[in-house]
Amino acid sequence: MKETVLAFGALYGGLAVILGAFGAHALKKRMNEDLLKSFETGVKYQMYHAIVLLVLPQIIDLESGLSQGLGWCFIVGTLLFSFSIYGLCLTSMKGNKWTFLGPITPLGGLLLVSGWINLLFTVLY
Repeated sequence: MKETVLAFGALYGGLAVILGAFGAHALKKRMNEDLLKSFETGVKYQMYHAIVLLVLPQIIDLESGLSQGLGWCFIVGTLLFSFSIYGLCLTSMKGNKWTFLGPITPLGGLLLVSGWINLLFTVLY
């Protein structure tokens, strides 16, 4: 599990840099201010959780039951939250918004919150 969490942390971190640059340069002139802010929110949360995924295996044993769920909450939550925002922003920009992605964003957010709560319980117990 440690290698999986570290690999996703590195992947998400690298993609956050790429997508942040893409948003700042290629999309800046094509998206309205609200869409660009939403896109940037996805990038920020992705980078925050990439850093968490890189630090987590250094401070917690991810081989126990509760802590394995912790890693997956952050991995899947980041994927659902940030990438659904990217999809919503990019498709809205084209005028063909994929509304089915709308409910996926809060589901990803719920998994991220679950990950943080799981981390709290892992640390306390």
